[in-house]
Amino acid sequence: MSNATINDSEVDIVIAAINPDLTSFLNEWRPIISQFHLIIVKDPDMKQELQIPEGFNADVFTKADITRKVGSSTSIVFSGYSCRYFGYLVSQKKYIISIDDDCTPARDSNGDLVDVVAQHIANLKTPATPFFFNTLYDPFRKGADFVRGYPFSLRSGVTCGLSCGLWLNLADLDAPTQALKPEQRNSRYVDAVMTVPVRALLPVSGINIAFDREVVGPALFPALRLAGEGKFRWETMEDIWCGMCVKVVCDHLGLGVKSGMPYVWRKERGDAVQSLKKEWEGVKLMEEVVPFFQSVRLPRSAVTAEDCVVSMAKTVKEELGKVDPMFARASDAMVEWVKLWKSVGSSSSGA
Repeated sequence: MSNATINDSEVDIVIAAINPDLTSFLNEWRPIISQFHLIIVKDPDMKQELQIPEGFNADVFTKADITRKVGSSTSIVFSGYSCRYFGYLVSQKKYIISIDDDCTPARDSNGDLVDVVAQHIANLKTPATPFFFNTLYDPFRKGADFVRGYPFSLRSGVTCGLSCGLWLNLADLDAPTQALKPEQRNSRYVDAVMTVPVRALLPVSGINIAFDREVVGPALFPALRLAGEGKFRWETMEDIWCGMCVKVVCDHLGLGVKSGMPYVWRKERGDAVQSLKKEWEGVKLMEEVVPFFQSVRLPRSAVTAEDCVVSMAKTVKEELGKVDPMFARASDAMVEWVKLWKSVGSSSSGA
């Protein structure tokens, strides 16, 4: 791993609390995250009180806090896994690391605990190489380099805006695949990080990600909501939609996206067959969504992530809004998100 230095004051760990008892979850993560500031956002639909063990520097946000900060008339819904986006909104740190509450620290091939914070920050602090693929993967990792034939003019790389981690045990498969292969588990720990090439899309999973809030924060938002959206990852598409949006933004702004390490261990949860009934709507919509994102181009006048999101929202409404009203609502939520980002940011800086 690159020896990127970590300034504790630059990092927020954001956790969406879908389960009320976070005791076991946080105790398992204690060796890795206890030195950092935590933002825990309680699912506004949850009635029970949160249980949080002592020894953490954590700010907890509830439904009342969300309403107080953003109001109740917004087109954005911060329920279920989407509540974590409220943490992105109120954070004032440069780097955000987000982990779902059904994950625990993984162990690498040597049996050592994987430090997700150190690896994510290393991914973000070292350059990405989206314009020419390096066959030794990330050339900035220890022991790697650029291969013969790699243009020297591209070896300085670009800023990495987003780091997408992976999962051992229960991989982030969709409901149809998990229902068809209920016993399938991911046991392969691949010691690699790679930059996703420019113009290539990827399904970004919100289970284990990190990003540079200062450069791409406004491009990570809860916009697309399925009519029958549930409380399990199989039953949502918000992170998939958000991931394609942020990848288009990164490509336009000349930023990089990395995928690979770090891993987390994902526990069993949910019924894939039941979830299939809720997610199937999103599975079908992907056939419309992917060609759109493959072809969409942003104007030169869009020079910030906020500009890009507003411009993309307009195109979403014009081209996808006629396919399904769900996309028109997603467009409205994207515009509303940018307004919230600016207003919350200005109030925070003035505090």
